[in-house]
Amino acid sequence: MHADAVVLAVFIFVYLGMILGRIPGLALDRTGVALLGAIALVTLGRVTVPELSTVIDIPTIALLFGLMVVSAQFRLGGFYSHVAGRIAGIEAGPVGLLAIVVAVTGALSALLANDIVCLAVAPVLIEGCARRGLAPRPYLLALAASANVGSAATLIGNPQNMLIGQVLGLSFSRYLLDAAIPSLLGLAAVWAVIAFRYRGAWREAVPVPSIEMQPLDRRQTWKGFVLLGFLMVAFIAGTWPREILALGAAGVLLCSRRMRSRDMLGLVDWQLLVLFMALFVVNHAFEVSGGMAAAAARLAAAGVDLSRPATLFGASVILSNLVSNVPAAMLLVPFASHPLAGPVLALSTTLAGNLIVVGSIANIIVIDQAARLGVAISWREHARIGVPITIVTLAIAAAWLAIR
Repeated sequence: MHADAVVLAVFIFVYLGMILGRIPGLALDRTGVALLGAIALVTLGRVTVPELSTVIDIPTIALLFGLMVVSAQFRLGGFYSHVAGRIAGIEAGPVGLLAIVVAVTGALSALLANDIVCLAVAPVLIEGCARRGLAPRPYLLALAASANVGSAATLIGNPQNMLIGQVLGLSFSRYLLDAAIPSLLGLAAVWAVIAFRYRGAWREAVPVPSIEMQPLDRRQTWKGFVLLGFLMVAFIAGTWPREILALGAAGVLLCSRRMRSRDMLGLVDWQLLVLFMALFVVNHAFEVSGGMAAAAARLAAAGVDLSRPATLFGASVILSNLVSNVPAAMLLVPFASHPLAGPVLALSTTLAGNLIVVGSIANIIVIDQAARLGVAISWREHARIGVPITIVTLAIAAAWLAIR
């Protein structure tokens, strides 16, 4: 078997695992499949061990890690639980409460990792809805959808945006100008779709779950906000590399007399970091073997030019719902040559994540958290709001980018 065939076989194996979420007969999830593929390429000599330091995009991994530590600071300080509890206790009607959930979740997800926001807020939101006699489902679906849409607004809102921003060297402030309007209008669309779908069905008797609330540590929370504020100003100024700033912030937070580094590092999503590193290896091997160029040539012969923003937009929407948005972004970023390709890829991969449950990790987290507390959300119920939200938000983004 020739080298190209070996790399192609590994590439197909890995991305089949991305589509299925596992390999039948093996206890491997997406991260395990990607890691196994990377190990195979190294042991078979298609990628050498010394090459790994250049193949893996260290700045992207460093940025992800640093911002994960910043998010861990807020979670251990009880900020997310406190905010969710305050939201659930606000004296507002069901539709007004929905608007508050969407707005707050969207804002938090633009600045902090959207997955962590969903993980920490979902249980408290369920408990608050149950106490008020409100149906938790519309608010949980709003949490997931607005976390995805809000995270599209910045280059630090979600992992695929961080990747795209780092690899393409995008300006933080310029991207914000491209993405802020479609994200704000998208959040309004989330509210409108869910308010329409659940009109007259806001009340439901649900047992009040017993959850353990992380107490608010105001000192640690303010410490986190000071550093986050510094990061935002520095990111917008664009003077220093984002990965250096994020690592510096993580280092400051780890120097704590109250929060143990073991606890903070325990909240880092090591699975996601391994997935990124493994896919860097697999995609690099496929590219240098000529596989990427051959695939691009075949697509071009069929009239599919991924360098065109409209084509890239459509391809990223489809791929994001086949292999999930992070692998989709990694596959398509080599084709992002147009000046608007970065915003196109970031907005489309993120907004497409609302279509089906497995389109984004945020959806899966919210549904899993709900199931553990006795609230079942089916794929069909998610699709009833996910499909229209995705169509509307993608249309808004496409129209805005066309104007830009």
